[in-house]
Amino acid sequence: MKYVALLSGGKDSCYNLSHCNANGHQLVAAATLSPQSGKDEIDSYMYQTVGQDAIEFVARALEVPLYRRVIQGDAIEQNAEYGSRSAGGAGVLGDETEDLYTLLEHVKVHHPDVQGVSVGAILSNYQRVRVEHVCRRLFLTPLAYLWQRDQAELLSEMIAAGIKSVLIKVAGIGLTVKHLGKTLHEMQDTLTRLNSLYGLHICGEGGEYETLTLDSPLFKHRIVLDETEVVMHTDNEFAPVAYLRIKRASLHPKESSTDGRVEVLPLLEDRFGKLKNAVENSVLEGYENGSCEPTNKPHRIPDHPSTHTIGSWLAVGNIHTDPSLDSEIPLEEQVRDCFIQLQGILESHDLRMEDVANITLLLPSLAPEVFAAANKAYAEFFGASPPSRACVGVDLPEGVGVMLECVARKDSTRRALHVQGLSYWAPANIGPYSQAVEPYVFVSGQIGLLPPSLTLPSPPSLAFETALAFQHTDRVIRAANAAGGHVLLSLYWLADGVDTIRIRRACEMVCEKTPTLFLVVASLPRGARVEKQVLVHTGEFTVPDEDEDTFTQVSRTPEFLSGTCMHI
Repeated sequence: MKYVALLSGGKDSCYNLSHCNANGHQLVAAATLSPQSGKDEIDSYMYQTVGQDAIEFVARALEVPLYRRVIQGDAIEQNAEYGSRSAGGAGVLGDETEDLYTLLEHVKVHHPDVQGVSVGAILSNYQRVRVEHVCRRLFLTPLAYLWQRDQAELLSEMIAAGIKSVLIKVAGIGLTVKHLGKTLHEMQDTLTRLNSLYGLHICGEGGEYETLTLDSPLFKHRIVLDETEVVMHTDNEFAPVAYLRIKRASLHPKESSTDGRVEVLPLLEDRFGKLKNAVENSVLEGYENGSCEPTNKPHRIPDHPSTHTIGSWLAVGNIHTDPSLDSEIPLEEQVRDCFIQLQGILESHDLRMEDVANITLLLPSLAPEVFAAANKAYAEFFGASPPSRACVGVDLPEGVGVMLECVARKDSTRRALHVQGLSYWAPANIGPYSQAVEPYVFVSGQIGLLPPSLTLPSPPSLAFETALAFQHTDRVIRAANAAGGHVLLSLYWLADGVDTIRIRRACEMVCEKTPTLFLVVASLPRGARVEKQVLVHTGEFTVPDEDEDTFTQVSRTPEFLSGTCMHI
């Protein structure tokens, strides 16, 4: 796709362009947000403003037009989320994020065929959430290939790929004025040592330093800083804050040209590569050895939705349209009707749609047109940080086109991991749902998509799909800061019952000893063969002290009793 680069001029925004290029995308423009004239830097939560003196040279080195806008807003919304959880999707009036919206809207006027936006985010959820919010409203796809990468590995890759960036700001312990102007290569050992001593982020993700890129594989020219000036902001003995003011710079021909290629990491981590091999071996062994075959029993769903409360939690099931109604009602309308029913049920329990943590959506099939119609209606009921979800195709009773189930809880501390950008990390959302919702981490159903392309492996491979689904789940749990938590329940949705034994082998391979359900359905999203969904508890509890006037955080480890396969 054609894309615009969000440029700060730093190493991350420039290196991400090489990965966009490696994934077949075409750069057509650059865009940046700057402080007002006469200011080198402002206190922005979103944007790197130091080095804006030279950003024009970066765009000229790339030989693409540069679109600029002066930052006019402030960091009004400073929470982890941005925008309302209610449907509608508007931004926050006067927030600096809206400057980005206006800038990209302007770019689209001049480049209406732009579909993507290059973003150099590595760890900053704050920045990622806001960029994705803007992109969603403008129907643009974020391209964030550095997201969740190991910083030490990433820095080494940048240097090896020919990224020549120099430090133009220091603001971390152990970094001093003498480090300004030094290249990443010259600073690598120092940054690694400071990381070991003080936990300094090797790629500066904690704001410890900023960079300006003077050359990269995609640059047609290299930048030379002809005259600079050191500006001391805070003269602290251990962590001074200082930056370089670029007074004069120039472009020069490159001594040698490069093809812009970068090394792309393997799709599977080592342990999930071994899991793939184990599943492949089990396929070669045949379909015997005690797989749990599903039993097909006639069933009838209740006429009315069911509700069940446990403490502050509400579980709602069996929401569906009236089977006696016209069977020709479009599926989109049936999904909308189910959500209207859900709204009424939630309101009767003093809850709202924003309190829903997890949804299971059952459809008659997952053909592209059916899935698209369902998602269109679904999206009307959620804004920022929607619930987690599993969506599967099942053989519904006659006259029933959609079924809906959900779990909800009123909790102002609820957080969601809602990643919408393409990366190497895990799949972006292919619908209006989040990858995970806390507390009690509800992880959405994960299928074996290749993250950079959101396609299934080709040729089809149960082993590859399974390994990817396991890896995606693991990475989502880690990104949701629940890596030390405990999986309370694993659900495996399967398109073929004979695959049950294969998935059980995979569970054994990763020592997954948790309550597990294998559910055989008619179809899964994108034609996948397996979808993994888990519920995780962080292990943290808030309990009253003996005097019951204060509360204490305690950690608990669950105990599981193993059982045998059951037919349900």
